[in-house]
Amino acid sequence: MPRAIDGSKRKDHRKKILKLAKGFRGRRGTSFKAAKDAVVKSLTHAYESRRNRKGEMRALWITRLNAAVRDEGISYSRFIDGLTKAGVIINRKALSNMAIEDPSAFKAVVATSKKALGM
Repeated sequence: MPRAIDGSKRKDHRKKILKLAKGFRGRRGTSFKAAKDAVVKSLTHAYESRRNRKGEMRALWITRLNAAVRDEGISYSRFIDGLTKAGVIINRKALSNMAIEDPSAFKAVVATSKKALGM
């Protein structure tokens, strides 16, 4: 069976890969052979980064919470321990947003945490 050189499927496949490689520098964006490897690698990194983003966002929320509760005279770990003992179930994202957007409500949550710890 002869090798397909000018077939539409072959052209479509190459066009798809080169479209994904748009914006890549040098041969990686223009040559199919180089673009193929670059696209595979970039899609792999994109897949991994979508999963890593979840942990990075949680770390950001925890950092923001730590800064906010330190102003109230308590550490982050003691704050979370107090919330657990008080039976307050609010996720870190909501707490972080509360600390930024509604400081008075956040102070009430910190007070609840301190009360549960006996501070």
